[in-house]
Amino acid sequence: MQLIKVEGIVLRETNYSEASKILTVFTKDYGLVSVMAQGCRNLKSKLRGVSQKFSYGIFTIHYRENGVSNLRTVDILDPFLTVLSDIEKISYATYLLELSEQVVKESDHLEVFDLLIASLKKMNEGYSPSIITNILELKLLDYLGIRPVIDECSICGSTKDIVTVSANDGGYLCKNCITNQKIYSARTVKLIRMLFYVDISKITKLEIHEDTRREIAEFIEEYYDRYAGIYLKSKNFLKNLNKISKVG
Repeated sequence: MQLIKVEGIVLRETNYSEASKILTVFTKDYGLVSVMAQGCRNLKSKLRGVSQKFSYGIFTIHYRENGVSNLRTVDILDPFLTVLSDIEKISYATYLLELSEQVVKESDHLEVFDLLIASLKKMNEGYSPSIITNILELKLLDYLGIRPVIDECSICGSTKDIVTVSANDGGYLCKNCITNQKIYSARTVKLIRMLFYVDISKITKLEIHEDTRREIAEFIEEYYDRYAGIYLKSKNFLKNLNKISKVG
């Protein structure tokens, strides 16, 4: 085993024996790595506070390419205190961890790491967790190989008179190709494209009307259901949480 230092974030933790854990760490340079945090559940362990989901920092690891590596230390870069102090933010962030893990497993694109960290940082800065989630969801479609057609009509290729966006048709539709598809607002149609291309790390303003946000979320959910084949428990929890919020 070689000793390495790598930027990473803990996606999952599983208790192992009486005092240890096996962590799934998403690393910037090595992708998903299984790491043994020996004795981290002991009260006096120096690994106790850093062997938890959302722990993000520089991991010093005895790295084993095929098998379980061993954790030595973690220097935390950002504790994401704002995210971890709010149940709504935690719920969205948990979903993003799980979604990113699934995308990396299917595509092996390490660029997903930077997108995930940028998203968590923006949530931590106070930006809407639901909108940040929608942005990352849109971007990850590209890494799954199912990017929607949002530069032209998905049927005829025209760049003029785009009137709506359709999950069933794979993206934008112009006035000549629309039949009985739902008509989304012009603002929604425009924003889906803008959010797909925006640099998450450079976002300084993010104000979207609730009706528009709901339409964007509806399109994304339909698109994932039709093309992605990814079903996560954290997504169902989010749906239930949103239902409770509306009732409240």
